[in-house]
Order: sequence, then C-alpha cells, then structure tokens
Amino acid sequence: MTQNAPGDFLNDIKEKKLAVTVFLINGVKLQGVITYSDTNYLLLRREGHTQLIYLHAVSTIMPNTTVDVVEE
Repeated sequence: MTQNAPGDFLNDIKEKKLAVTVFLINGVKLQGVITYSDTNYLLLRREGHTQLIYLHAVSTIMPNTTVDVVEE
C-alpha cells in the first residue's frame, strides 16, 4: 500500500470531474469543478464561469464525495 502525493489527489479530482468546495485562507468558500491546476494556481468552474485561484490562497480543498487517497 502506497500513499499518493497531493498532486495525485488533485489530478484524480480533475479527471473524475468531482465537485469540490475550496476554502481560502481568508475564509471565503468557493464551489465548483477544478478544470486545471499547476504548481501556482487552479481553475474552478461553476455555472459557466471560471475562477482563477492562486494556490497560496487555498486553505482546504474538500471533494463533495469520498476520494480514495491510498493506492493498493
């Protein structure tokens, strides 16, 4: 059993197009689907609008469904 890296977690969420809630360090709550991410930012899409979010501003990314983070 191996532990997946945080990048694998984000890639899994993007590939499955899972809805997420993103909490920023200033307390703002954003919801949508992550359509792109790299080492600096991510794109969050909801209702036809896309938001660019810098990763240094993100506190927590919480998928709306369970995600298996351990690979067997």
